[in-house]
Order: sequence, then C-alpha cells, then structure tokens
Amino acid sequence: MKTIYVLLTRSTTILSRIVHLITADTYTHVSISFETSLQPMYSSSRKNGKTLFPAGPCTEDFFSGYLKEHPDIPCALYRLQVSDEAYLAAKEEVCRIISNAERYHFNILGLIFCRLNISLRRKSHFFCSQFVSEILHRSRALKLPKEPVLMRPGDYMELPELHCLYRGTLGGLVLKYCAAAA
Repeated sequence: MKTIYVLLTRSTTILSRIVHLITADTYTHVSISFETSLQPMYSSSRKNGKTLFPAGPCTEDFFSGYLKEHPDIPCALYRLQVSDEAYLAAKEEVCRIISNAERYHFNILGLIFCRLNISLRRKSHFFCSQFVSEILHRSRALKLPKEPVLMRPGDYMELPELHCLYRGTLGGLVLKYCAAAA
C-alpha cells in the first residue's frame, strides 16, 4: 500500500475570496502530493505564484512564493491509502500533465458551472479540484461520488476513504510535516 496526500487550503487571493463568499466552503483549493514531505504538491492554480493568470497545472511549494508568504491560511491534510498500481498510475498521470503544462489552461468556466452543479468538460482545462479528482479517477485510486468536474475541495472532507492527518494553519502544517525539507 502507498499513500497519496490531499491538501485543502483557503488562501487570501481574490479568486479564493470570491469562491469562499459564494460557497461559504471552508476550503477553496486542493492539491495532491505523493511524498511524506508533501513536496512537491500539484494542482491547477497560479503558475507564477502571484497573479491569477497564467494559471493551469503546476507544482506548488511551501518554501517559496505565495504559500511561503502566507503561513496563516487555514488548511487540512488528508491521507489516502491506495494500491501500488493506483499510486504509480496517479503519479504517472500527474507527471504527464505537468510535463505538458503549456497545453493546459485554468477552467474558470468549469469552476462557475461546478458551483451551479452543471457538468462542463473542456478539453485541456482544469480547476484545482477537477485536476485532483481527474488524477484520482483516472488512476482508479478513488471512486468519486460525482464526476471530477463537479468535485469541490470541501467534498474531500466527506470521503470516508480519506483520513484527516492535520487541521490548522499552513505554517503549523509545514512545521509538523515539512521541517526536515526546509
């Protein structure tokens, strides 16, 4: 058995604030990692760490950019135990997408339609929870309760297969799980 980590956060970016205002969801962003150090993490988000666009599939880092500058944002870390085959398939799918990241874009329309519970698939487009959900679905690591394009970050808190390891601030998470990596 292997472990895949799912990190939920709610940042202070304009998009996160808008999503939180509209949904009242505790968390507005989701990332995935395959390492106990949680580095690297993968998602569909800001590619440069500062501005909303350009956005799409990217790596996220606790020790530089936006996440380093905002240790007080709320987060929750979940563990998903999967078979070796599902773990490798998920990791390979992430590597395939990230290595071709220039072909992908942020799915802002999908994000809006997701809130309306309307499935809108757009080729080569992901929003964060859609990206993580697609990875888990395609690799057969997790049976999702709805289509990947309809999954929201908060939906992960309800999945019985995920075990919560930490709930608190990002800075506290980094101290607890990533101190050795810093």
